[in-house]
This record gives sequence, structure tokens and C-alpha cells, in this order.
Amino acid sequence: MAVRVVVEANAKPGTGNELVAFFRSILSETRAHDGCTSVDALQNCDNGDNVLLAATWETREQYEKYLAWQRERGVSGRLKEHLAEAPTIRFFDVTGA
Repeated sequence: MAVRVVVEANAKPGTGNELVAFFRSILSETRAHDGCTSVDALQNCDNGDNVLLAATWETREQYEKYLAWQRERGVSGRLKEHLAEAPTIRFFDVTGA
């Protein structure tokens, strides 16, 4: 069953556009990764430092492999440089309803 992964990230104050630019630089690789069917970065209209990533993966296991791959490459460490706090990651089954 497909899974929707929602990552909520809060940039350091006043740096939301830099966080969006960082995501823009890595999301083409994400879209090409095995199991990723879509991913979008969404910037909060009322708080530009708040950014969501909404991705659909064929399985949660494929997302977890992707996340491990990004950690091995140091991408997670580079992401943390932009953040005010640790991001939250939530998983939702795509129900088809």
C-alpha cells in the first residue's frame, strides 16, 4: 500500500526561503529514487519559515531506505544547518477514498 510521508520543518527565523532552496536542490534526486511517486515542498503562506514536504512512496520501507541513503551522503546533516529544531515526520496510508 502506498504511504504519504509528511515532513514538517521549521527554518531558523527569517531563513525559510533558504530552506526551500535547499529542498529544491535535492528533490530531483528524491523524485528519481526507487519508490518515490511524488514529492512537493510547501511553504506556509502565513509563516515562511514553516515548510512541509509531502511525498508519496510505494512503501514505507522504500522511504526508509531513501532516508538512510540521504543520511549516508550527509544530506541530513546539511538539512539540520537550516533548521530551528528537529523536523517531524508522519506517515499516512493512502486509502484511495
